[in-house]
Amino acid sequence: METGGCRMSGAEPGGPAVITLEELDGMAEESPDSAYHSHGSSLEEEAAERMEDEEQERLLSYWQSVGRGHQVDVPRDMAEPIQQLTRNNSPQERQTIPFTLIQRKEKLGDLLYEKRQYGKAKWACIKMKEKQYEQSICLGFMKLMRYICEQNSSGLYLGITIPIVTIVHTNESQSEMTQSVTVAYYLPEVLQDQPPHPFDSDIIIEEWPSTIVYSRSFRGITNEDSIMREINLLAEILESPELCLQDTFIIAGYTNPAAANRHNEIWFLQRP
Repeated sequence: METGGCRMSGAEPGGPAVITLEELDGMAEESPDSAYHSHGSSLEEEAAERMEDEEQERLLSYWQSVGRGHQVDVPRDMAEPIQQLTRNNSPQERQTIPFTLIQRKEKLGDLLYEKRQYGKAKWACIKMKEKQYEQSICLGFMKLMRYICEQNSSGLYLGITIPIVTIVHTNESQSEMTQSVTVAYYLPEVLQDQPPHPFDSDIIIEEWPSTIVYSRSFRGITNEDSIMREINLLAEILESPELCLQDTFIIAGYTNPAAANRHNEIWFLQRP
């Protein structure tokens, strides 16, 4: 499984190889065995490159199809970041954001919510304000993918951390969401002291203070309706929801926005 950087130029892979007369003369001087092995190696490399291109096209096509459903254009230069993150999306490759579990609230064997404490940490954040929530998280996530995949001052693939979180806001009565959201990526532990600088000026590195959250899990798509439903549900379950911020919440996503059956959490933030 690859862990190297992603090419972000968006250029198509090189065309078919051209053999010059000088190279033909050199081949004639080689032994038959040596020529055979050299040719065999070249064929294997070409086959591997073809498979690489086909995988990129398949993944890009899938993301473009999903994007169209949310009125989001997925450009061709996203092919390699998508491939890189897909290859490194196994549980062994993902780093979960560390937290301290304070309490688990259950009823008849079902988990209602968890009370957790997240420590002070640095996050790469981007503010979005599209017409629809799904458009904001898809476009924001693609920008963060580019940052994770090479478009940063280290020139390295930074690695996936989960969850990717989105800060959402509601009006005072909690009856509807505002359009302004912040999509954020937790920087891996090894990068917390010196985060790579984003090339995209829209991405800002922020340090968030230690925070106590009340978390409840849910599955499926995340849109304005489902988020408001989950906010109202957790508000009813909590004994003292007034201890939390009343207009700011976090949606934590454990699967990428293109996934059909996403694993999500709604987080209420305890007041400082």
